Amino acid sequence: MESTNPAESRGLSLPSRILIGLVTGAILGLALNVWVPEGPGQDRVIWWADNVAKPAGDIFLRMLFMVVVPLVFSSLVLGVAGLGSMNNLGRLGGRTLMWFVGTTAFAATIGLTLVNVMAPGEGLSAEVREQVMTQFAGDAQTRLDQAAAGTGFSIHTFVNIIPRNIFASASNERETLGVIFFALIVGIAITRIPSDRDRVFLDLLETIYEICAKILGFAMWLAPVGVFGLVFAVTAKLGIDVMRSLGAYVVTAVSGLLFYQFVVLPAFAYFLIGITPKKLFTGVRALMITAFSTSSSNATLPTTMKTAIENFDVPKPIAGFVMPLGATMNMNGTALFEGVTVLFLAQVAGVELSLGSQVIVIMMAVLTAIGSAGVPGGSLPLLTIVLSQVGVPPEMIALVIGTDRIVDMTRTMPNVTSDLLCSAWVAKHERRHATG
Repeated sequence: MESTNPAESRGLSLPSRILIGLVTGAILGLALNVWVPEGPGQDRVIWWADNVAKPAGDIFLRMLFMVVVPLVFSSLVLGVAGLGSMNNLGRLGGRTLMWFVGTTAFAATIGLTLVNVMAPGEGLSAEVREQVMTQFAGDAQTRLDQAAAGTGFSIHTFVNIIPRNIFASASNERETLGVIFFALIVGIAITRIPSDRDRVFLDLLETIYEICAKILGFAMWLAPVGVFGLVFAVTAKLGIDVMRSLGAYVVTAVSGLLFYQFVVLPAFAYFLIGITPKKLFTGVRALMITAFSTSSSNATLPTTMKTAIENFDVPKPIAGFVMPLGATMNMNGTALFEGVTVLFLAQVAGVELSLGSQVIVIMMAVLTAIGSAGVPGGSLPLLTIVLSQVGVPPEMIALVIGTDRIVDMTRTMPNVTSDLLCSAWVAKHERRHATG
């Protein structure tokens, strides 16, 4: 995507300016949270967070989200149509699914292993437990209601992948799978009609894709301010006492996610694809910052596709096929987070999970990660399903809601980095297939 911001040619690059916005927002938010005493001063800080900083961040997010559906649809249809045949589609889809399931299960296993070793839930006092659950009881009930309304994983998850009304699915950010299914069917149908009949439609989709790319360029011009607002709002409002009390959980979850991001994924990149750690992190710097600041695989999708194509030589049809699927289905970080969170809450609740129960957690983490929405907090409703499956009271989710945004920021990085590596891995095998 071409830069639409002339400031880049005069000095700092866009990733550098986004990083400055992120760090500045975090430092200022934490400083005000710690130094401003409770009362009118703290109320003014919260007012600024709710009415100035967060709206500025929301404008940035909405600029990204408003083109996600046309971008997903156009890129996925073009990607499937560009494969040319059902044989190519089956081969590509099989490898993609193999990466998704394998890496997600591995990530969930790492999460469970960390919690078993570090046992963060055993040091939380009953007093703090009651304080946090009281504070977030309303939000916890909302998550429970969402799960009860059918957003949790069940056989209906598979049925609901097929949309009754594609326009209704396109307007609901939690029904991205419906849009993806429709795009896959349209792409497959295009491969079955004469090539002279599909050219006009494909040209239209190419134009839509390019328009979306331009709009995203406008959105990224707002990114430094938007990132500042989002991070400031989070850090200014989170209570420092609660954060300290839940620090062991946050440290465990974030440590696991960073280990996966900076050790496991580079190992996959080197041994499975031949990408050195230096090349990987040089190429994904802007992607990681965008993922961390937006907490959304969907919002990061345009940057993920651009990075794969321009920095890692992934063919556009493969990127257009793998990336939209990955933004919804390939949630390595989410699965690791769910493994950590379920076992942490079990420790807090005094529920001892056997090895068999932890295997169930891994399986459920994989399945619910596939069904979670690629938006901030999108996995929380599904997490209640996993909790209830292993005998942990779903209401315990209230303990982690207050810290979820910080963990959410971190878990989005391995989600999107794994999407990119999947596309590079598939592209490598496709080149080998073409020359073999």
